[in-house]
Amino acid sequence: MTLLTNILDYNQQFVQEHSYEEYRTTKFPDKRLVILTCMDTRLVELLPKSMNMKNGDVKIVKNAGALVSHPFGSIMRSLLVAVYELQADEVLVIGHHDCGMSAINSHKILEKMKERGVAEETLGTVNYSGIDLHDWLKGFSSVEESVSHSVDMIKNHPLMDKKIPIHGLVISPETGKLDLVVEGY
Repeated sequence: MTLLTNILDYNQQFVQEHSYEEYRTTKFPDKRLVILTCMDTRLVELLPKSMNMKNGDVKIVKNAGALVSHPFGSIMRSLLVAVYELQADEVLVIGHHDCGMSAINSHKILEKMKERGVAEETLGTVNYSGIDLHDWLKGFSSVEESVSHSVDMIKNHPLMDKKIPIHGLVISPETGKLDLVVEGY
């Protein structure tokens, strides 16, 4: 049995038993907050629990490293939609200690891509198109600096409401302890 089959079987039972009812809410965050955080598996339940958040309280946007790497990419678009359409009045950027993005090595990732069948010619085409894959795949050395950078990108975005507080925090994936990096009030 495949992972997908297991998921679909469980989902069928979940729906039949009306298990979804305890999670019903609206698309608007009750605490009027949007969080940008990392996709790290340790944060899936720990992050909201450590902040006393439940289903319906916040919008959560996730990516590798909680990074805003492009001012007009999908992360920034999601944050703008949360503010202008979904009633979020504050933004939290939450990075974490021991993040995989702090140890990322673009050379190793590109080698793994080739091992899985991405042709050297394809990598050459991407490079020829103006994308520096080493720069695109780079990580960071300091999670605090990375969080501050993302806060600055959001705060100084030309389309962001200047009255919206943008905060930056770092969470411990071991204990859930939050450390303030940037207070946006």
